[in-house]
Amino acid sequence: MGAGERPGEDLAIRERSQGELDARATALRALARSGVPFLVAGAYAFFEYTGIFRDTKDLDLFLREQDLDAAFRVLEEAGFRTEITDPGWIGKAWQGEWFVDLIFSSGNGVAVVDDLWFAHARPGRVMDVEVLLAPPEEIVWSKSFVLERERYDGADVNHLLHACGPGMDWERLLRRFHRYWEVLFSHLLLFQFAYPGARSTVPEWVTEELVRRTLENVRCGDHPVSMCRGSLMSRVQYVHDVERLGLHDGRRWDEAERGPAGRAGHGGAAGAGAAGGADVSPGGGG
Repeated sequence: MGAGERPGEDLAIRERSQGELDARATALRALARSGVPFLVAGAYAFFEYTGIFRDTKDLDLFLREQDLDAAFRVLEEAGFRTEITDPGWIGKAWQGEWFVDLIFSSGNGVAVVDDLWFAHARPGRVMDVEVLLAPPEEIVWSKSFVLERERYDGADVNHLLHACGPGMDWERLLRRFHRYWEVLFSHLLLFQFAYPGARSTVPEWVTEELVRRTLENVRCGDHPVSMCRGSLMSRVQYVHDVERLGLHDGRRWDEAERGPAGRAGHGGAAGAGAAGGADVSPGGGG
């Protein structure tokens, strides 16, 4: 469907120049022709899932880290300049002043793009190019950790749950969060506050399981290590706790626990069952 054909869609292009939009379309066409696997996420996938249109400064493409070099080569041949912006999770492709993000993980290293993103991707059409959209479950997983002072993605999570929740794979979503289940629970509580008439969107068994884990944490008492895991949600807002109060940096602890690959939450064996056994972590009860 062309731009401007759906109510509110003009918001996505009103503040963007034609050159910028052309750069995004060029990147999509080049990658689609190349066969390099990629997914559209960010604002464009959000449009498709929720019907909410808004201005966006870039195009977010998600891919596996192993495919990043191949994607860079394709985009360089299409006239882009490429760079690794942060070796832990993101690269960029520039055409003049305009850019496309190529993302292979979340900024905290938790929501890594793996094969399951592609196995559960949904077909879509963005800028007149047939593409695969990142699954709503994985988008929720990734966005749930974006809790900075200047950027808070909680409303996006709520809108995705409201729009897609009835058809979501809740077992997979719970496995994705694994030992970070408290982050998911916090968003689900806010969702039920925001949409009290849609509480049933969250399956009863999910709420019961998360309440069970919460009560288990209460019974277990304080974790033996004085730790702040806020750094998994914000790089800046919890610096005081680590540098001034002397709390252990939960992000560093988490990275060490994930091992040399620095990966977590792949939804495989490490993810236990949807209502699986306790996880020996600061969260407990996972």
